[in-house]
Amino acid sequence: MTEQAKPASAAAPKTETAADSKVTDVTSVRVAGRAAGINPDQVLQRVILPRDEDPLDVRPLYLDEPDGVHSHVAGRRSVTVPHSARVSFASYFNAFPASYWKRWTTVDEVVLRLTVRGAGRIDVYRSKPSGDTVHLEGHPVRSPKTWTNLELRVSLAPFEDGGWIWFDVFTDDSTFEIKEAAWTTDTPLPEQKVAIAMTTMRPVDAVIALRALGEDPQVLAVVQKVFVADQGSQKVRDTEGYAEAVKLLGDKLEVIEQENLGGSGGFTRGLYEAIEHTDVAQIMLMDDDIRLEPDAVLRSNAFARAAAQPVIVGSHMLNLQARARLHSMGEVVDLGTCFWRAAPGAVTDHDFGEESLRDTEKLHKRIDATYNGWWMCLFPREIVQRTGYPLPLFIKWDDAEYSLRALELGYPTVSLPGSAVWHMPWTDKNDATDWQAYFHTRNRLVMAALHSPYDVRSTLVKQGLKLSLRHLLSMEYSTVVLQQKAIEDFLAGPSKLFGSLRTALPEIRELRKAYSDAQVLPSAREFPPPTFDMVRAEQMLKPPVNPAVIAAKASKALLHNLRAPLDATTRRPQINVPATNARWFLLGNLDSATVSNADGSGVAFRKRDPQEFRQLMARVLRNYRRLGQEWPRMKRVYRDAMPELTSVESWRKVFENS
Repeated sequence: MTEQAKPASAAAPKTETAADSKVTDVTSVRVAGRAAGINPDQVLQRVILPRDEDPLDVRPLYLDEPDGVHSHVAGRRSVTVPHSARVSFASYFNAFPASYWKRWTTVDEVVLRLTVRGAGRIDVYRSKPSGDTVHLEGHPVRSPKTWTNLELRVSLAPFEDGGWIWFDVFTDDSTFEIKEAAWTTDTPLPEQKVAIAMTTMRPVDAVIALRALGEDPQVLAVVQKVFVADQGSQKVRDTEGYAEAVKLLGDKLEVIEQENLGGSGGFTRGLYEAIEHTDVAQIMLMDDDIRLEPDAVLRSNAFARAAAQPVIVGSHMLNLQARARLHSMGEVVDLGTCFWRAAPGAVTDHDFGEESLRDTEKLHKRIDATYNGWWMCLFPREIVQRTGYPLPLFIKWDDAEYSLRALELGYPTVSLPGSAVWHMPWTDKNDATDWQAYFHTRNRLVMAALHSPYDVRSTLVKQGLKLSLRHLLSMEYSTVVLQQKAIEDFLAGPSKLFGSLRTALPEIRELRKAYSDAQVLPSAREFPPPTFDMVRAEQMLKPPVNPAVIAAKASKALLHNLRAPLDATTRRPQINVPATNARWFLLGNLDSATVSNADGSGVAFRKRDPQEFRQLMARVLRNYRRLGQEWPRMKRVYRDAMPELTSVESWRKVFENS
């Protein structure tokens, strides 16, 4: 027997035997001969494989294969393991996240059902919250010519705080085929259909997602309607591949063309159509600029059907540009600082191509989130009917605010491992400084006024003043202008929010036209070579850490920005600065620079303007003084307006006039 084909008892050193555990995890193994296939109504999570069109780097999300072993993937549900090998299904998409099912659903035992053929063995493992591995049970298979159905039962009793379940395949001198496999329950789940709501400005991406939805019969079996709020200038119906999407989805697909009302307007249109014109039990919101793992629809649907109480079921975000990386595992809103961040214990930007699920201890603890981004998120009908519709925020913070509102009514959000889409990570964007800076600022204030139980006035003012100074020292005048408009519009009250769905973006675009830092040019080659001393620039890049050093550098940069710049530097940039180096302690000591965009799409020519600096700083001080003084009143005003802002009647008027 080769090293790879050692029996389960010779696995990793941290592995314990079932006898070492005080809980009996596997209750029985049953061989069902040539029984019928797996009942879809009992499936919690199918075992799946990569698609033909997927890049190779997604493979570690589906299979944990040692070096030199390459299984043959025959389809989305079938795989052949080569002889004398060990292949593990302890992978992101195929291990079963038992602790989440234990915590939030009525399922108390999971049944691994497999249809297999060949010579070898199946071994089932579980992990503890610490990441330690426990071997549960093994079953030999000696049926090289006959398909055999196996059932292996695992109790969910020991999974309160974390842990996954998975299986490994060991082969002898023959291959081992899995025709299909799934984590199931004995009791069929209650039938609940789902309506999918997608909003799009990028019809090419939307059509790709629609086609992926229509390619799997079992996904189509649970999807009753697909509503697409088409808000772009290029229409979905005119996009290549749309006819194929229509052929796959048939009358399930309904495209609604409306003016651009942002993400909140587009997603709310889908919620509205699903609630008003269907009887579906679930509504799933889905971004257009994703690459879809269709099984995520089934897994979210099954989890909600099995839930002990209505819960919002969120999906994880995988990195669209580095497919084996898990970017977001779960998030919370810190109501003390009024910022979102990774949930306690959540792993971010984890590369499964470098470190497997089995080997990553931090991935085995159950994570509790307070909201999930709307790249993919499922809502039971009851939650929408009781919580109301999203706020008219256009974009940003609408997803977080909605989950916080639902949580206050007793409806939690669960970010479910194994349910995920690929999406561009926000760390590869710089949307806090472009036109979206307005929505980041205004909507964060709205969220804080509605939901923070703390007196956050001093926090908001201190953070705002510090952030504004950084942007001003970095010659990002357009960003500061938008942030100040956002504060002023927040202080104007909630009555203008619905109107701003149509007016805010045109106003923002018009404001940005006046500032060179908001104008994107193709490349720094548009300008003469920089003249600044690069060695000196490199020395200035070291971030100050000591508070006294920070204060000294900030004072020096402040004085520099109050002095008139050299005339030549306003026409010719002193230096080209990569996006990652565009920090205030460098830019604050320059007169001009070309700065790359975070996505590499071009550069902006930033030029120091002392008059603009003084005027904006005065506006910043004035607005934050007002914000601190008027905060208690604004909290009352926004909370009083909540019923109208989230009502079906208010949104119906928006859609009727769209």
